[in-house]
Amino acid sequence: MYVEDCHKTKESIGMIFKEFFDTVITSSDGEDGLNKFKKNKIDIVITDINMPKLNGIDMIKKIRDISHDVSIVVISAYNDTNYLTESIRCQVQDYLFKPINRKEFKATLDKLKNQIIEKKNKLARTRLLEDYQRVIDNCSIISKTDTKGIITYVNDEFCKISGYSRNELIGKSHNIIRDPNEPSIVFEKMWKRIKAKEIWQGIIKNRSKNGELYYVKTTIKPIIRTDGEIEEFIASRTLITDIINPKQQLYDFINPMSESIVILIKIEDFKYIDGYNQENLKDKMQRDFAHKLFDMVPKECDFFKIYLLDNGEFAIAKNQIKSDNICCVNGKCSHIETIINKIKDFQNKINKAKINIGYIDYDLSIIISLAYGKNALEDAKLGIKTLLQSKQGFIIANGLSKKNQDKSLSRIKTFKMIKNAIDSYNIVSHFQPIINNETMQIEKYESLVRLIDKDQNILPPYFFLDTSKKGKYYTEITSIVLENSFKALNKTDASISINLSASDIELDETRVKFINLLKTNQDNAKRIILELTEDENIKDFKTIKQFIDDIKPLGVKIAIDDFGVGYSCFERVLDYTPDILKIDGRLIKNINESDLSYSIVESIVSFSQKEKLQTIAEFVESEEIYNTISKMGVDYSQGYYFGKPGIL
Repeated sequence: MYVEDCHKTKESIGMIFKEFFDTVITSSDGEDGLNKFKKNKIDIVITDINMPKLNGIDMIKKIRDISHDVSIVVISAYNDTNYLTESIRCQVQDYLFKPINRKEFKATLDKLKNQIIEKKNKLARTRLLEDYQRVIDNCSIISKTDTKGIITYVNDEFCKISGYSRNELIGKSHNIIRDPNEPSIVFEKMWKRIKAKEIWQGIIKNRSKNGELYYVKTTIKPIIRTDGEIEEFIASRTLITDIINPKQQLYDFINPMSESIVILIKIEDFKYIDGYNQENLKDKMQRDFAHKLFDMVPKECDFFKIYLLDNGEFAIAKNQIKSDNICCVNGKCSHIETIINKIKDFQNKINKAKINIGYIDYDLSIIISLAYGKNALEDAKLGIKTLLQSKQGFIIANGLSKKNQDKSLSRIKTFKMIKNAIDSYNIVSHFQPIINNETMQIEKYESLVRLIDKDQNILPPYFFLDTSKKGKYYTEITSIVLENSFKALNKTDASISINLSASDIELDETRVKFINLLKTNQDNAKRIILELTEDENIKDFKTIKQFIDDIKPLGVKIAIDDFGVGYSCFERVLDYTPDILKIDGRLIKNINESDLSYSIVESIVSFSQKEKLQTIAEFVESEEIYNTISKMGVDYSQGYYFGKPGIL
């Protein structure tokens, strides 16, 4: 700011100022100069002494009351001792006499400018140190890098969480701790932002020296010099691993590894604990148990973290490639063999332990799935499912994901085959004759579904029916079978037996289809036999019973399939009030070799005769079997001895 009441002097000296300063504020009197000083950020004040309203000395005193840092130069025609004394007391930087020597004046300005720059740099450094301290006070993990991203400083917490020493970190880039699976686009966006002199914030996955994964919420701030260029970058981090989903942590930890060792541990019968009302107690139990588990994991196995996956499931994992062979079995070193044996011992110890859950003493037992190699995590997951189904306690699950994948691919191929068969009308029905044992005449046929593939192979249900039940094609196949079976009534005078399960009948569209076909074929409805197959998954028995009650008045006869071996065969007689019992083929084909089979069939025949029910023997494949069941009093025979399924 230049304060001068002489217009001509102000103009001439003002030209010199433009060579040194970006902005020059002028004033013609002391009072106006003081007001402008208050309103603007002034680095240097140059003023005359003798001015209207408020003389220069008084203005300087008032400015000094406001700021002791601003530089002040007096230019005056007066060399009065009082003025000089007052100026010294006000700590002015220089006192120049008019007329101004331009060379001397420029030297003074140049000196003052350098002093101001140095003062600003010192202030900037002070503020930078304050920023550093503020960050360090508020966040535990700190690093600094130069403009190329090379580490120049790390604090103790950075070393502690990363596992590296300062000597190992300084001079390196942050790639030394980056998780290799972190997308590069994250860092591209980060560099673009901080190079634009903006603050970047985000969550980054890092790996410690021993390979442990950890997550940090990171803030990177560029430090700007007074010339506008970036001096360096300071990064502050907050550890947030504990709030990241453990399943995600486990996946992120294993994903970059070409081969890993994964052990999944599940509390057996956890569903009973899971149903316990006190949610907090259940969570506390899982956390406590996780600590207990990890404390008991053999140290030789070298696992450094346990993942609490919830629902009573836990995981430990490590990089298989980095594992050293530490034990010899039969002369051959095998680290894997050592881990397997140690984990089995660990499981036995846990299953003998007892953990206190609030007011409950609960004898916890665990099941363990261990897998290693390229697909260890997926294998281990399937291993847990296998253990739960088989009621076993331990499994080496290697290869299960490959088997599951192969099974899925096979299922997809089968779905495609079924779709092509439906679209090309290659879902057909073959009919196997059922012979009256007295007359030796065909009185019935069982309708059996077949699929013709693209190579014209005729496939029985074994190759496609169960797969179709897992997709949308099963009801279409059922509909086609029903239509084929009712069409067959026009090709024979014999009865047609149609297989339906309870699950089929529970479907509205199947019941509607069946009843509509009965109404369309009213004259032949009495030649339809509904063959009910055993089904443990009945959900709505009332619907099944009502359907039977609806179709019986239309002349339909009810048969129970596979009678004599099922889980509740006589109970089904009470439920379905059948007209026919089809004796299970497993009893029939062994009837001449097994006294037990003979006795069971004999009992079924006796029971049927008393209740006036017809009997049909399945799997009659020889004359000897036929002779035996005929003497017993079985009414009908069905099997290869009399004929294979074929087209009517």
